Amino acid sequence: MINIIIFGAPGAGKGTQAQKIAELHKLQHLSTGDLFRKEIKNKTDLGIEAQNYSSKGELVPDTLVIEILKKEIEKHPESSGFVFDGFPRNLNQAQELDKMLDEKDTQIQAVLALDVPDEELINRIKARAKDSNRIDDQNEDIIYNRLDIYKQDTQPLLDYYKQQSKVYKINGVGSINEITDRLNKVIDKLV
Repeated sequence: MINIIIFGAPGAGKGTQAQKIAELHKLQHLSTGDLFRKEIKNKTDLGIEAQNYSSKGELVPDTLVIEILKKEIEKHPESSGFVFDGFPRNLNQAQELDKMLDEKDTQIQAVLALDVPDEELINRIKARAKDSNRIDDQNEDIIYNRLDIYKQDTQPLLDYYKQQSKVYKINGVGSINEITDRLNKVIDKLV
């Protein structure tokens, strides 16, 4: 079993790359953003609660994120591994993920950190807003708030994974296929 985290700021291309990597390596793609958007679309209690946070550009609380992710992992006992996209976002979530994977006798093999300059991130998010109809991508104040939250809460996670020698910094600028090729070079060494 191989488990990979695609790591990066909002707009770094985590979702696109996680989906491609999951398809190429026959892994299960777990996107907390997609899981929450599905809950919001279906107007579940969890979705309504999540929307209250995301509409302000705030992160959904750990307890909700962990609950939905654990439920999703349990749906795929036959999986040969997972690509985590948008999770973990803080140290508590990383430690909870470690516990979930320990219960399955596995662990995170690599954290593939997409490195993209802020100006490029903002341009990508604005472009994505036109296509995706995502409310959180349409307001510039919310975009900047999300980037600030990422820098404060999420970016420090790299230290946690660096201590485990699992971080691989990947240039996240270029065509989708160029970036996928860069990611695959690292993954091929792991399997």
